[in-house]
Amino acid sequence: MKQIKNSEYEEFQKYLHDKNNGRILTPDGLRFIFQANDYDPEKIGRHMLEVMARQQSDQTII
Repeated sequence: MKQIKNSEYEEFQKYLHDKNNGRILTPDGLRFIFQANDYDPEKIGRHMLEVMARQQSDQTII
């Protein structure tokens, strides 16, 4: 049976945490964001930047 390294296990645990907290963007999620912003590239970009800023501020708290 193949064994994984501790770093690989920790990376997988981080992925599971992100998945469970809605931080993984799926194709359906991306489509939803595009539709919600009327397929306007400027609105989509602004939304993505706002989400990124919110994510970064949340990470500094943890």
